[in-house]
Amino acid sequence: MKIKIFKKFRLAPVQILALGFAVVIFIGAILLHLPIATQSGEITPFIDCLFVSTSATCVTGLITVDTGTHWSYFGKTVIMFLIEIGGLGFMSFATLIALILGKKITLKDRLVMQEAMNSFSLQGLVKLVRYVLLFTFSIQLGGALLLSTQFIPEFGLAKGIYYSIFHSISAFCNAGFDLFGNYQSVTKYYDNTVVILTISSLIIIGGLGFYVWQEIYNFKTLKKLSLHSKIVLSVTTFLIVAGAILMFILEYNNPGTMKDMSFKGKVLSSIFASVSPRTAGFNSISTSDMTTAGTFLTIILMFIGGSSGSTAGGIKVTTAGLLILAVMSIVKGREDVEAFKKRIPKDTIYKSLAITVIGLGLVIFVTMVLSITEAGASLEYLLYEATSAFATVGLTLGLTTKLSFAGKIIIAFTMYAGRIGPLTLFLALSRKKASSNIKYPEEKILVG
Repeated sequence: MKIKIFKKFRLAPVQILALGFAVVIFIGAILLHLPIATQSGEITPFIDCLFVSTSATCVTGLITVDTGTHWSYFGKTVIMFLIEIGGLGFMSFATLIALILGKKITLKDRLVMQEAMNSFSLQGLVKLVRYVLLFTFSIQLGGALLLSTQFIPEFGLAKGIYYSIFHSISAFCNAGFDLFGNYQSVTKYYDNTVVILTISSLIIIGGLGFYVWQEIYNFKTLKKLSLHSKIVLSVTTFLIVAGAILMFILEYNNPGTMKDMSFKGKVLSSIFASVSPRTAGFNSISTSDMTTAGTFLTIILMFIGGSSGSTAGGIKVTTAGLLILAVMSIVKGREDVEAFKKRIPKDTIYKSLAITVIGLGLVIFVTMVLSITEAGASLEYLLYEATSAFATVGLTLGLTTKLSFAGKIIIAFTMYAGRIGPLTLFLALSRKKASSNIKYPEEKILVG
């Protein structure tokens, strides 16, 4: 009887991942609820602690209380660790602890790791996790060193080092949390080349995915990149360049954003406004003062997000890229979807379509619910907030701090679903199909 009960409640790897993130979120919320976590020594309402913990663990960046002025260094450090755990996945840290303690990595551990890392196979998973951790800490250290050249002269040695480490981790994990206070993000550094380009580079590196960087690192021996890496690099480059050009054009004469900036500041801000929505949440210009076209472009970039197996969210660049390729194939009258002289399986196209439709459905549903709970807010603000939460971006037009209790719960759940949902959906759809010898008759229907 006991054996049957245990078998009945045995968790699948996907369920372990979802439960693991939930546990980390609640532990973080409890720690942030302590009086020591705030500068004033007062207890923060638990709903705000839960919201911020969810945002940090899901590497989103939406906040209901100002990170720089509300939390003490204890609270800020808790947030920083939540960002790191959320960005890399708690299984990476569990593996690190197991390796340090000399414990054996079991087959079930490897299965969960495979789910978490979006790996194609079980082979070399422990080696991959070691690479991910070493790569992550090395890049974050390099980013912190570059940022320290600007922050130490401004804030002093100790505070400058802490700020450099925090923002390097936040940028690499595509979290978007900042410590500058008053919800200003990095707007005061809009023309600082080192700060803007360092944070942009960290966002891009974290958003490309560890699988892609592993291939780039081993390019000398492999002599070629996989189709996955080629599509990721191609679509990412296109989105950054096209997004920056469009942002430059749309916001160039906007008095609320770039009009009074120097040409250098406009170029840096345009690049940053193209990079950050996928899916970091930092901003160097006022998001609430952007043109309607600029806001809509930001929503599109947020929804697409970064690469699979990375610290970024969204439907992923490969998903968007495959859908565009599928449309091009239909227009050209081709039966197969092709890229770089490779044929893409149709079930992969179906998965991309399913992920996109479900993502759109979730964003639309959340927007509709928010229109009820947040009466008075415009559709633009609601759609922006819902997309930012789903894609774990963290940008806002100013609605987050005004959310009702119900609104905070809805956005927190959306952030969690955005961090867990697409991954879970991908893994669920990737499971081996049950074989069936039954095929029904085919019949055409009219479309379009």
